[in-house]
Amino acid sequence: MPVSNLAEAVVWSGLGLGTVLGFVASKCNFCTMGAVSDIVNMGDWGRMRAWLLAIAVAVIGTNALAYAGYLDLTKTTYTGNVFPWMAYIVGGACFGAGMTLASGCGNKTLVRVGSGNLKSLVVMVFFSLSALMTMKGILGVVRLKVLQVPAFTLSFDQGQTLPAVLGSLGGLDPKTMQLVTTGIIGLALLIFVFKDSEFRNHLDNNLAGVLIGLVIIGGWYVTGHLGLAENPDTLELSYFGTNSRLAESMTFTGPVAFSVELLSYWSDTGKAMTFGIAATFGVILGSFLYSVISNSFRLEHFSSTDDMLRHILGGVLMGFGGVCATGCTIGQGLTGVSTLALGSFLAFFSIVAGAAITMKIQYAMMMREA
Repeated sequence: MPVSNLAEAVVWSGLGLGTVLGFVASKCNFCTMGAVSDIVNMGDWGRMRAWLLAIAVAVIGTNALAYAGYLDLTKTTYTGNVFPWMAYIVGGACFGAGMTLASGCGNKTLVRVGSGNLKSLVVMVFFSLSALMTMKGILGVVRLKVLQVPAFTLSFDQGQTLPAVLGSLGGLDPKTMQLVTTGIIGLALLIFVFKDSEFRNHLDNNLAGVLIGLVIIGGWYVTGHLGLAENPDTLELSYFGTNSRLAESMTFTGPVAFSVELLSYWSDTGKAMTFGIAATFGVILGSFLYSVISNSFRLEHFSSTDDMLRHILGGVLMGFGGVCATGCTIGQGLTGVSTLALGSFLAFFSIVAGAAITMKIQYAMMMREA
């Protein structure tokens, strides 16, 4: 494919994959915040198993691409050698708390916007503004001068991935360690997921886990293989059509912010549609299509001032936390974890912990008021 058309092809692929993600998430009620809530409040692991199934599929497929030479995992935002542990923990916890207050993570917010939820539209606005301020504005001072200062550097050729660390400690070949680690983690997740008979008989949860995992793999293949070509200006291999100029897959904190920036500076020739931005609009489109087909499109608004303020605070915390943690429940919890990056695992657990603690606090406050 000519280099001039490469970025355009990557962008259209992002729109298509995002549309599939939005449609499936809407149809199957795939929600990471809901998964944590189900466990904390009801002890129901159904939607969490769907999330873990998506992780298993993504981990196996992503590392298969890397092993076959279709993806260089060192060329991602997740696998760098610098490990800002405090940013992962604090950012993840803030995102988890924010998605609880906002009634859903970044992906769920986009899904709800597509189905007519005006509350989520407000959350999306504050989510994007907060993310942009954390990347390039005043909140970035806190990120750069406070949260990213406590960090250490890992001296591994394959970056901060679990196979690289274990292979170095055991003196094993990195590719062999990648196969072993992927097999163990993937198999363990699949056994845990499918050992539950109720989950095995739940079509929507199975469908969501498999298809969303495949969407993550598709994103890596499009940006990491199809979008990789020699840049005619520098004569170096470059990744076309992504914001980071690296391989990417589904993530929504940065792309939501870049979407607002693009719409605000549309006439600026330095701004362009990218894979992540297109995927963001695709999720909204996919959700809208499902809501029309299922006759579930409904306009929903805030019930009170407190309800609005809570959702606004949630959006702000998600934007700040998502940037600091280098991703959201999809960006770190699926895409990042699929690379087996240590920081992604830390961010993932911090997001879950932040959400669970916030839910417990909300429940305690509700009981006290009652």
